[in-house]
Formats: sequence, structure tokens, C-alpha cells
Amino acid sequence: MTRKARATTAPAPTLVPSAPTAPQGAGPLLSRLEVRNLATIRDLALEFRPGFSAFTGETGAGKSIIVDALGLLLGGRANTDLVRTGEEHLLVTGFWGEGEDISASRRVTAQGRSTARLDGEVVSVRELGEWAAPRLTIHWQHSAVSLLTPANQRSLLDRQVGAEVEAYVAAYRAWTEARNRLEALRTGERERARQLDLLTFQVREIAEVAPQPGEEEPLSAELGRLANLETIAQGAAGALELLSEGEANAAALISEAVRALNAGAKYDETSAQLQNELREALESVQAVAGELRGVAEDSAPDPEELARVEGRLSALGKLRAKYGPTLEDVLAFHADATRELAALTRDEQDAGTLEADVEKLLEEVRRAGRALDGARTGTSGPLAASLLAVIRELGMPHARLEFRLSPLGQPGPHGLSDVAMYFTANPGEDLGPLADVASGGELSRVMLAISTVLGAETPAVVFDEVDAGIGGAAALAVAAQLARLARERQVLAVTHLAQIAARADQHYKVEKQLEGGRTVSRVRLLGPQERLEEIARMLSGNTSDAAISHARELLSGREAEGLPSASVRGQAEPPR
Repeated sequence: MTRKARATTAPAPTLVPSAPTAPQGAGPLLSRLEVRNLATIRDLALEFRPGFSAFTGETGAGKSIIVDALGLLLGGRANTDLVRTGEEHLLVTGFWGEGEDISASRRVTAQGRSTARLDGEVVSVRELGEWAAPRLTIHWQHSAVSLLTPANQRSLLDRQVGAEVEAYVAAYRAWTEARNRLEALRTGERERARQLDLLTFQVREIAEVAPQPGEEEPLSAELGRLANLETIAQGAAGALELLSEGEANAAALISEAVRALNAGAKYDETSAQLQNELREALESVQAVAGELRGVAEDSAPDPEELARVEGRLSALGKLRAKYGPTLEDVLAFHADATRELAALTRDEQDAGTLEADVEKLLEEVRRAGRALDGARTGTSGPLAASLLAVIRELGMPHARLEFRLSPLGQPGPHGLSDVAMYFTANPGEDLGPLADVASGGELSRVMLAISTVLGAETPAVVFDEVDAGIGGAAALAVAAQLARLARERQVLAVTHLAQIAARADQHYKVEKQLEGGRTVSRVRLLGPQERLEEIARMLSGNTSDAAISHARELLSGREAEGLPSASVRGQAEPPR
């Protein structure tokens, strides 16, 4: 839905929860989400505020559909099952900024085709995901398994290490580039030798002829003249006969005409002027006759000159046939071949010294790697202690955690050692690789501890049932950690625990209804009384006096910590 389209729709009552202001320096927050025809959602528009927003509802109500919608904006895979039955497509649009300064949308058809847009401009799904990734992070219900990969465990530690990581990466890159070049030189020696011979011949062949742009046209004209000298001489002799050497020739006749005007020219200025013009004409005829005489006498070509012109044209023609089609193309080929020949010659010379350079660069990699190992070792202890302090608050009081470095056989892209997190949640148990010993619920709480200690990397963070498998004091601890994270980031959490929902700044309820024989999911922001009843339901499955009293205690505990209570101005209109 575009902004223009929403502007023409009758305004819905405004939901105004009392919430914290936007975290300083966090970047633009997610301010609105519009969803159409996604699973059981027909038409939904949600306004978001800074702070902590909780989504609750009965099992199967579709709480995680909101997370699925946001996942599409991150470029997630578009399963056609997400398109509401009977509809041609689904559409998800997110707006960022208080004034909805920029929008991102994803349209998915029932046939599985996707169209992504940023502020109305069509982009690829990959570009959409790259744009959204720095703005939004989703911790899916099972996404804590990302902690199981060595690469992610290493990156957690390296986020705290600093310059040593960059220094090692730069040294490793320089070493691998030099090593690859040396290997290429070694494996391509025979081909390089063949190429050197060919280029040397080609450059020399063109250089020996030394063609000049535009020289063929005058050479061709000269060849035509030399080949037809007899015809040219015969024509010149005939013209000479008519002009000066025949019994009746033009020069003699003009001379007679000059003499005929002698008498009249004494008395008539016009006759005198005409006589002078005839004298000039006679001089011109005599000059032309002199040149014709030379042409008439040159009736046979100079054999050496003819051979020179023919040979030059032949040499130029051969070059054009091999490197042309024009002489300009031949010269361009010569320039390229000269550069390539120089590069190959330089490589051949460099091969002798490159091996020593590779060894020096490898030693630099090892030096940078030892410095990186030292920095990791020095950082891992304090980081593990900080994480443990939070993990133990999250219902695992006996947990232990540490980062361990294992030397590699040879330098790798990320260091001289592997990094792994070792963990145990139980007293008396040996530490083991996190991937082998942690349950799903434990992984979720470790992920929450990491987000709290290291800080979320995006302005908005979404947790999909991070509270799975916990309760009691652990639930209260998880709630406190989410609230703490919400002081720095916008936090959205899908939860089934009343303890967590009670700590939220905004509380949304997801409900399923039957309309016209079809299931429809709706999401609405709860007012104070509705919120009290929802938390009571989450605690006891009903809204008895005891449940209401317990729910009130949870909310009172929130206020006792100085957190504002949610308030509603106006009526909450159910999404269409």
C-alpha cells in the first residue's frame, strides 16, 4: 500500500502507547508495517513505537506471522504457502522513520514470483535484503542455531578484538595473492614461453615494416602512374605536336596573330591590350609545351622505383591481412602486443624473486596471526565473564562458558587458530562445544545474553519465542534482559510468557476469528484493562479474580521499577 493510497482512506483511530523515546544513535526505527493476504492475515496495518513491544495470543493464533512478514523484507525465501488461499498475491510493506521517511515492500504471487521495492523503485530481492539487514535483525525461534557455526562464534569474539583482525586479513590477502601469482607463473611456463615467442615475432614483423597511417592511397596512385607511363607519354607527345611541333601548331598561329595586330595596336588601345593578352597566351602555351616534352620523353618506368612501390604495398597488404583490416588496426595491435610482451617479460623476470617474496609474506602472516591469537586470548576471558553474568541471571546459575583457540595446520583466512565456544549449564559437567551440549532453550538464552552484552547490531531487533522452554525465575530474568535491551534498541518479541509481556512498553494481541467461513488473524494494541486481562489469561488460562490479581502484581512490579505503563488514546480499530 503506497502512502498516497493511505492518504485517501478514512483515518483510523490513533493508538498511542506510552513508550520510551527513540534510542539515541540507533538509526531510523520501524514505524509501520502493512500486510495483505499473508497466511491468515487479510489486511493489517500496525504502528510501532520505540521500546519493547510484545505480541501474545492463543496457541495457533498466528503470532509468528508478523515475524514471517518482516522476514520477507529481509529477503527471506518466499514460500507460496504464505499467500492467503484464494488470493493472487501477498504484499508486505515496512516504513522506517518517524515521518515514514522510507519504505520497503515485497510482493509475492501465488506462483512464487517476487517483486521488491525501495521507496517505490523496483529492486532485486537481494538488494532489498541488503538494505534491510542493517536496520532489522530477527532471532527466529530456531535461529539460535546460528551460534553453532564456528564462523559465528569466531565473529562474536572478533567484534571485540579490533585492529589485529584487520591486520591479519590484510597480511593473509597479500600472501595469498603473491602465492597465487607464483603458482600461475609456475604452471604456465610452457604457455608463457609460447606466447613470448609469438608476441616477439608479431611485434618485430610490424616494426620492420613500420606502417604509417594513410600511406597506402598515395602509393597506389604512384603505382598506377608508373604502370601506364607509355600511355601517358603518347598522350603528351600528341599534345606537344598540336601545341608547338606540328606544321600547323598553336604556338605558331598565336605568333602570327600577334604580328597581325602590330599595325592596329599603334592606333587602338583595345587592339594593343588584346595583343598583350595573346603574347601572354603564347608564353603559357610554350611553358606547357616544355612540360609536355618532359612527360613525352619519360615513356618507360624506373624498374627500381616500380619494384619499391610494389614491394611496399605488398608488405602493407600482408600486415592488414594478418592484423587489420586497416593500417590503424595494425598499429593498435602492435601497441597491445608490445604491452603484453612487456608484461610477460616482467613476469618471467619476477618469477625468480617472487618465491622469496612469498616466504617473506608468509612470515608476516604468521606474525600477524600470533598477534591475533594473543588479542583473542586476552579478550576472550573478559567477554566470557560478561556473557556468563547475564546467562546465569537467565535461569542458568551454574553455567560456565569460555572461548577456546585450536591451532590450524596452516594459516587460514581468519587466523592461525579456530575459535569455538565451550559451554555447560549443569554443575559437575565438563565443558563441551556449544553445538554439542546446549539445548534449544539454552541456545536462545545465550543468544539473548550476546545481544545484551555486545549490543544488537541493528536499530530494531525481533525475537520469535526466545522464551521457549523456560519459566519461573528464568522467565523474569529473560523479561528483564529484553527490557534492558529495549533501552538501546527497538525490541519486538513474540512470547507466550506473561512475565515477559508484562515488561513490554506496548502489548499487542494476535487473535483468530471466523469471518464468512474463513479464518482471519487480527492484531490489536491492548489498552490497560485489556492488557491486564490478557496477562491474567496467560498466567491461568482465565480471568478469575486470582488471575487478575496476579497479573496486576506483575504490572505493578514493572511500574515499581520506574517503567511507564501503556496507555491508549481512542479506540483500537480492528485491522480490516
